[in-house]
Amino acid sequence: MKQIALILACTASTFTQARAAESSTHDIVVYGDSSGAVVAAISAKREGRSVIWINPTGVPGGMSSSGLGATDFLGYRNTFGGIASEFYDGVAKSYGTNFVRSFEPHVGRKVFEQMIAEAGVKVVYNELLDRTPGTGVQMAGRRIKSITTLSGKTYHGKMFIDATYVGDLMAATGVTYTVGREPESQYGEDMAGVRRGDTNPRVHYGQKDKDHFTAEVDPYVKPGDPASGLLPHIVPGEGIKNGQGDKKIQAYNYRVCLTTNPANRIPIEKPPGYRDIDHELLLRNFEAGDMRMPALIEPLAGEGQKVDWNNMHAVGTDYVGANYEYPEASYERRREIEKAHESYIRGFLWTMANSPRVPEKLRQRAATFGLPRDEFTDNGGWPWMIYIREARRMVGDYVMTQLDCSGTRKAEDPVGLGSFGMDSHCVQHIVTEKGMVQNEGVIWRTPPRPYGISYRSIIPRKGECENLFSPICLSASHVAHGSIRMEPVFMALSQSAAIAAGMAIDKAVSVQGVPYPALREKLEAAKQVVRPETWKRAPSTKKPAAGTKGGKTNPPKP
Repeated sequence: MKQIALILACTASTFTQARAAESSTHDIVVYGDSSGAVVAAISAKREGRSVIWINPTGVPGGMSSSGLGATDFLGYRNTFGGIASEFYDGVAKSYGTNFVRSFEPHVGRKVFEQMIAEAGVKVVYNELLDRTPGTGVQMAGRRIKSITTLSGKTYHGKMFIDATYVGDLMAATGVTYTVGREPESQYGEDMAGVRRGDTNPRVHYGQKDKDHFTAEVDPYVKPGDPASGLLPHIVPGEGIKNGQGDKKIQAYNYRVCLTTNPANRIPIEKPPGYRDIDHELLLRNFEAGDMRMPALIEPLAGEGQKVDWNNMHAVGTDYVGANYEYPEASYERRREIEKAHESYIRGFLWTMANSPRVPEKLRQRAATFGLPRDEFTDNGGWPWMIYIREARRMVGDYVMTQLDCSGTRKAEDPVGLGSFGMDSHCVQHIVTEKGMVQNEGVIWRTPPRPYGISYRSIIPRKGECENLFSPICLSASHVAHGSIRMEPVFMALSQSAAIAAGMAIDKAVSVQGVPYPALREKLEAAKQVVRPETWKRAPSTKKPAAGTKGGKTNPPKP
């Protein structure tokens, strides 16, 4: 009886605390499931703000704890500091060293959980924003007053940070945003819009034939017979011209963690609903003579014989053309799209390991891998989150574009640095004039040096919401977002958002009214790296990380 009474008392206390959290007004409400959400909440808490982090999933740390272990800072580790740097230092410390680029998912989660606990951040998991117009977001003029989740809980705040990978809160406030690819003419970007892989030369792509078809592959269900129809997710190429804009986005996948350790390996089984036709393009590509391993396989730190398996070359784990609806889809439709991606990737891995049409050496290698029993233990070794490479993008007073990445234009109010290549995975498979398959939408060009990301790109334009930040689905073109979309950059921008939110509260101004000189001073005091002109490549004192040669960037595509 005493035990029951104690349980009831604890339950009542927890209920009372939850109700208090809902009814009280927090300085900063963070909504999101990304690594940036963790950092924003920790930053706000360290500054003495009352903060609550509402996580729509059960995953602390987003992709950095859900399979994206191969972090793409490469030769630019010192382009970010602050809490992001603390995270990567913590990961390295977990392995007993001072530098690790590629790490196991459970280590990323453990480090995040330690940081969250040490900061004393209040977290509410598995609370999805009610996206019903006029219900989920309550506005008072141009300010968010409160947000309500599907469970009926309401959270009041002075400042709000949307740190989701999809921009649900940002969209629900009525802020201007876009989805898809701008035409070349909109921002003067020669990498924008449609970019065909059969273009000669490919001025929009600097990695030769990587991620393109190198063999002639027939696109039709019955080879040579257009009347038989096209294989799944292949579209006719007629009328698709370089530079055209559209509403399509680069492909998603799951960043699958695999292991070759027999004692820890869950075999990849043929998934329910497997369809041969879904993998016919992969097999025809082999038979046409492309013998490349269709995967970027990055070894992870530790003794678990684990890898981060990512898409690479003509046909891989990217489920091309299957995600266009995702950014604006209902929660139910998103789950369907996620399940379709999981089924495709499981089928791809099974095909690679079992089909006699796969070259023997590749088949034997693929057969050595399986899901690790000690990762994602509540999900059968499968990652919790799909890799959302691109979704909604806010349109603010400053739109980051190719001009910023290339150094042609420089933001006067940087709150973080970008450095990765302007990068997009395949957007669609098209039929060329020769009647063969080619990838479209794949771009890559490396910025000449790190560049600043504008404060105005993480806040709505003047005249729109006055107490919202969107550091993940920020104001950027498709081309620029392809460079900015790195986990450490998202963390840095989210910390900057939290610090700016505190300043807006103290000065009783809108997010658009935060004075940049004072903000930069506070960011640098928090060890943020925000000025490109002060950045210098750190001298290499260690063996180059995977994907580099002699400290010079030779990057994989994330």
